[in-house]
Amino acid sequence: MKKRILSLLVLGSLVFCSSLWAGDKLTLMLDWFPNVDHLPIYVARQLGYFADNRIEVDIISPSETSDALKLAASGNVDIAVSYQPQTIIAADQGLDIKAVCPLIVHPLTTLLFLEGKGIQTPADLSGKKIGYTVPGLMDVMLEAFASINQIKNYTPVNVGFTILPALVAGQVDAVMGPFKTYETVGMAQHGYKAQFFELEKYGIPDYEELIFVCGPGALKEKHEKIQGFVKAIEKALAYTKTHPDKALALYLSALPQADKKIETQAFELTRPYFADTLHHDTAKWQAFADFALEHGLIKNKVAAKDLIHTW
Repeated sequence: MKKRILSLLVLGSLVFCSSLWAGDKLTLMLDWFPNVDHLPIYVARQLGYFADNRIEVDIISPSETSDALKLAASGNVDIAVSYQPQTIIAADQGLDIKAVCPLIVHPLTTLLFLEGKGIQTPADLSGKKIGYTVPGLMDVMLEAFASINQIKNYTPVNVGFTILPALVAGQVDAVMGPFKTYETVGMAQHGYKAQFFELEKYGIPDYEELIFVCGPGALKEKHEKIQGFVKAIEKALAYTKTHPDKALALYLSALPQADKKIETQAFELTRPYFADTLHHDTAKWQAFADFALEHGLIKNKVAAKDLIHTW
């Protein structure tokens, strides 16, 4: 009888723990397919930092490049990897979203093209077809970049994930959105040499490239869990900084289908851009918001501090 009671108590405890664990799951949508820009997320999972904070994180990729922020705002995912400029533009359009911590704190985005196409200055792209990767962000950034750099009469084309095929096939002459730390490496592996214009060197202010965002519902209903996620990411970023080789190995073990050579080279280029602190730079955010208003990326003045969640 005592054994039976003990067994029931153990079984009840396991059921309770299982239901508690199930309730602690968070859904995280990436901005793109998994790559080394997301490495600290996988480090946090592989080292048990999420589990230490009593959360389980389901990592999913978007079907469309603009999905993540919209799905976070609507509450269909708990957390999304997004971009500071996209968050400011979305806020101007009435989307209720909050930035909860940074991931990559300086621009990686470029206006990229193939070597040997006779493009020396941005103005050389006048009259050309220019692709963009993320609708609602990179097409708007392209418009501002073109205005500042005298690119006239260009035709914008949404290429989504298909950057290299669109360039090689001549569907576009350049693409706004590829990262100087990633797509350039992948293109080189396929025998193509990329050239690019870095946005921050051609009139676009410094900004936080990748950030984590949440909608109001998730922040209200899962505040402690999301705070636990932020703490886990902070530990993972610190680990990545102090143990880069081990961090890369953890990432590659989590994604065995990844191209090891590309990811390793891209990681070396990306490492200096990962966040050192989990606090957003409000002044940087406001400077970009003011720039966005001046150049027509947004229609109304946006107060950056209202977009940043304070822990």
